[in-house]
Amino acid sequence: MITAIVRYRLPAHIDHDACLAHFTMISPGFREVPGLISKHFIWSETGTAGGVYQWETLEAAKAFYSGPWRDGIIERYGMAPEIEFFKVFCVTDNAAGTVEVKSAPLAPSQARAA
Repeated sequence: MITAIVRYRLPAHIDHDACLAHFTMISPGFREVPGLISKHFIWSETGTAGGVYQWETLEAAKAFYSGPWRDGIIERYGMAPEIEFFKVFCVTDNAAGTVEVKSAPLAPSQARAA
């Protein structure tokens, strides 16, 4: 499992309510994205917005971010998004009452390469 944190600066004319309206409008479209487990649409009072995505694989994430989605971000916000990828080790899900380990230790040869 991969978590991607995506951030971009909002133009001055996109305030809280405009961002909320846009995210509310587009959020159902993410239900059909291959490999996407979940997305949290995020906004900050500092003028930054974006998403926290959970992906099945890094390949699925990179395929999505290299396509039309990236072009749309640049067109809408005037900048390329900052994207950082993280391998998920464990997930605590309080709603489900579960803790899942999502990763295994690396073999000694892999640990040296990482």
